[in-house]
Amino acid sequence: MNKVEFIEGLQKALEMKVSPQTVRENASYYSQYIEDEVRKGRSEQEVVEELGDPWVIARTITDTQGTQEGIESAYYDSPYPQHKRKKNTGNGTRIFMVDSWWKRLLFMVCIIGVLFIVFAVISGIISLIAPVVIPILCVVMIIRIMRNRQ
Repeated sequence: MNKVEFIEGLQKALEMKVSPQTVRENASYYSQYIEDEVRKGRSEQEVVEELGDPWVIARTITDTQGTQEGIESAYYDSPYPQHKRKKNTGNGTRIFMVDSWWKRLLFMVCIIGVLFIVFAVISGIISLIAPVVIPILCVVMIIRIMRNRQ
C-alpha cells in the first residue's frame, strides 16, 4: 500500500462517521507524517506499513470522537503515531479496560497483593493486642466464675 491508497482508505473509513473537517484534518495529518518520514530517508511503503490499517486508525478516531463531547477532532501532542497522547480535556475521567490477558493477570495480582496487605495488617494488630487482651479476658473469666460460685 502506498500513501495515496492509505489516505483514500482513511478518508473512506471516516466518511459518514465524523465531520468533513475532521476527515480533512486527519488526512492532512497522516499525509504530512508520511511525507516527513520519507524526507528522513524511509520508504513510503515502510512508513505506511508501520502506520497499519487505515480502517483501524479510523475506528480509533471515531471512538475518540464519541468519547470527547464537544471536541471537533482528535489532536495529539506528538507528530508521530507511536507517541500519541490525547490532550487533557479537563473532565478528569479515565476509563481502564481489562481487555487483555496481561491486564487481567495484573488485576488479579493487585487484588491478591491488597488482600495480603490487609491480612498482614490485621494479624499485626492482633499480635500487638493479644498479649494484653488475653490476660485481661482470663482475669474477667475467673472473676465471673468466682461470682457465679458465691
